[in-house]
Amino acid sequence: MAQIGTDIIFAKKVLEAGKPVAIPTETVYGLAANALDEKAVSRVFEVKNRPSFDPLIVHLSNKGKLDELCSHVPDNFYRLYEAFCPGPLTFIMPKSKKVPGLVTAGNPTVGLRFPDHRLTLDLLGSLDFPLAAPSANPFGYVSPTSAQHVEKQLGGKIDYILDGGPCKVGLESTIIDLSTDSMAILRLGGLSLEEIESVVGKVHRVKTSTSNPKAPGMLSSHYSPGKKIVFGDMEDNYRIFKGQKLGSITFFRTVNCIPAEHQWVLSPGGDLREAASKLFKSLRETDDTDLDVILAERFPDEGLGRAINDRLMRASAK
Repeated sequence: MAQIGTDIIFAKKVLEAGKPVAIPTETVYGLAANALDEKAVSRVFEVKNRPSFDPLIVHLSNKGKLDELCSHVPDNFYRLYEAFCPGPLTFIMPKSKKVPGLVTAGNPTVGLRFPDHRLTLDLLGSLDFPLAAPSANPFGYVSPTSAQHVEKQLGGKIDYILDGGPCKVGLESTIIDLSTDSMAILRLGGLSLEEIESVVGKVHRVKTSTSNPKAPGMLSSHYSPGKKIVFGDMEDNYRIFKGQKLGSITFFRTVNCIPAEHQWVLSPGGDLREAASKLFKSLRETDDTDLDVILAERFPDEGLGRAINDRLMRASAK
């Protein structure tokens, strides 16, 4: 089984040997490897059973070596970087020849981000290379928000899990495409659309896809636990599935017709940030029950509510 600890020096040695290490970020735990070593990156795909058409995000400690990885850095990058980095925002920009094609799934662009977690920033600062890191879970499953989540599913396949405690954001990073003249959100995530538009103006959204994504997290079916998730109107869906063992995922309300022990109320106080931070943990907890169906309500279509709805919709598309 994988060792779990906070030893940056040991994590560095494992990574320098070309092996993957699970790392904490503010969003979710990532499965990291040397982004410039195609053989090391291939091990990440192998451990996750991830299709090679799904690109990875490259993690950096700061913008100092950006020119080595990008052939062109748009002005809007600097505006967003100063406002939100380190933080839960990934930038899609034209890649340099230095970035292996396996990292970008053959795309001429690369996703770059600067994670807001001191342990991982210290690790990145100690390395001579950036880290390519998708979420540290089997492909298609719920992303991990603790070292224990990683150990439970990938502990037999990796050597080390850097334990940074529970993730404070709990949703993957928002991805913005800056590679064309028209800025676009490719994945909703831990930074809201409203926050981004307050800095760079109007940004349009790209719908999820079924194949050949430009960025991670764009597939129409993803983030799925082992249980059947039904997303939408709680009352309508209850009538459809009445008679089965039901659980529920809601924002702040309880559901009268479902036993209290089978309900996951993500934020009794109505805080979307708190709800987002608890979403993946709650989805994982449903797997430890004997329930047949989990009814998930639609969250407010604003702020991080959009990202929560996005994850629940794709979890239900299994």
